[in-house]
Parts: sequence; C-alpha cells; structure tokens
Amino acid sequence: MVSSPHEAMHSIFQEYPGLFSRVSEVLGVDIPPPTSAVALPTDLTEARPVERRVDTLLRIETEREGAFLLAIEAQGKKDPRKSASWPYYVSYLHNRYGLPVLLLVVCQDHATAEWAARPVSIGIRRWQTLTLSPLVAGPHNMPVITDVAEARKDLALATLAAITHADNPDVGAILKTLSAALRDAPETIANPIVELTAQGLGNRSAAQQWRNLVAVDLSFYKSFMSEEIRAEGRAEGRAEGLVKGQAEGLLLILEARGIAVTDEIREKIGNCDDSRLLLQWLNRAATATTADDVFTDK
Repeated sequence: MVSSPHEAMHSIFQEYPGLFSRVSEVLGVDIPPPTSAVALPTDLTEARPVERRVDTLLRIETEREGAFLLAIEAQGKKDPRKSASWPYYVSYLHNRYGLPVLLLVVCQDHATAEWAARPVSIGIRRWQTLTLSPLVAGPHNMPVITDVAEARKDLALATLAAITHADNPDVGAILKTLSAALRDAPETIANPIVELTAQGLGNRSAAQQWRNLVAVDLSFYKSFMSEEIRAEGRAEGRAEGLVKGQAEGLLLILEARGIAVTDEIREKIGNCDDSRLLLQWLNRAATATTADDVFTDK
C-alpha cells in the first residue's frame, strides 16, 4: 500500500514542476531552468501482461538544451526489485519519447538514500552494457532551512526539504520556519503546501507538530487539514462541555437526595473525564441513598 510520505515526495513535483531546477542545484548538477514543464502519463506497461509505473513523469523544456524527461521515484526503503526496474523505466521512456531521461529518487532516510545512489549496472564484470546513475535527494543533501526569509524565497523547495528531513531531531524548527514563511502567502499558494507537508510527514511524531503549527500559526487558512483540525477542536470542546455538565448535574442530584458530598467525592467527580462513567453515576444517583450506592465498583 502506498504511504502518504511516498505520495508527497513525488507529488510535490507535479504541483511545482519547476522545483527540479532548484533541486538539481542542491544536488550539484548543472541543469538549465525550465521554460515549461508538462506532466506525462506514468503508465509504462507494455502490451504483454507486465505492469510498470513510475511515480511521477514530467517533460521539462529548457531554453539552452531543449527537452528532457524527468522520472521521479519516491523511495521509503531499500527495495532491490525497484532498483532493478529503474533501467527499464529509463530505456522504455527513451525509446518511447526519443528524449534524454533523468531519474530522480527522493528519500527520507540516509540508508535508503545511500542505497538508491549506487549505480545500477547491467552486463558482465569485464564490460557493463548499461549503467544507470540516479540523482538522489534526501536528508544527506537537502538543505535544513530554519531561516524564514530563505524559506519564503522558495516555498516549494522548503516544503520538499521539510519532508525529506521528517526524522531530523530539529524537524520542529524546520516546520516552524515553514509555517512562519507561509503566513503572508496567499491561500492558493499556502494550502497545497500545508497539505503536502502533512502528507509527507505521514504518521511520524512531526506530523502532530505540523498540525499544531497549522492550528495556531495558520489558523486563518481553510485548507482540508486546517478545517479538519478545527473540527477536531470543536468536537473536543463539545466533549469537554458534556463532561463538565454531567459532573455539575451529578453534584446537584447528590445534594438534592441528601447525600453528603465530601471533598474526596467532589475531587473524584471533578477529575473524571469519562462521559460514560459519569452517566453511570448519574443513573445510580437517581435512586441512591448513600455515596457507596453511586460509586461502587460492582
């Protein structure tokens, strides 16, 4: 099953096709900036029953060097089957479109990035017929952006950098920088970044940090995630109100029935946040004659 981080690591290039020119600079590869970029079908299946799909495929146009294809793979772990299929992807795309092909692999951990960067060779020891050398973006080479002005200059790159550094001990500072950079951005720009970042962090602890930042720093945005956070907050508020009302009602019933409410009982009721248990006590209090009748464990 495809994970959310997997989707975000390549989907961000669909949302921001020009991002690759900045990523290539980070990777130390001199690739001219695009004049245009078009998403192409990702299905590489042939007529025979063998299905192969690349995660994202872009046709990049440049002013000086013409067009090339950029195949992007999001890799969450080492997978020899995937690396074995990459030469096929490149050969198939070159044959189908007649254009140069680059393969970019995006990772979120150092071990996977190191594995993905190894050349894939096909041939014999004395002569390699084909050698594939992927470009790899990951926590080993993507910038750690903790300066708001730097993040604001290139929000797409800052987002990808935050996703690739999801396991960085300083990810809180990275995410805080990104959220601060988004405060003055229009919703049409901020909303996709809010969602992509949440998707890219997956179920890591950093995901909750991002949710908290969105709820506080970016509370005026109406993205799917921010609305979800607000809905959760409203639900929590209703639940807290219900518990408080049940506790107050229980105290009133106990007093009305002449059952002494000691400090211990008052504290017991006040510390209870279980609505079901409070309802059970309320039902018992309606007919109880002593406190034991209400709070018995039986």
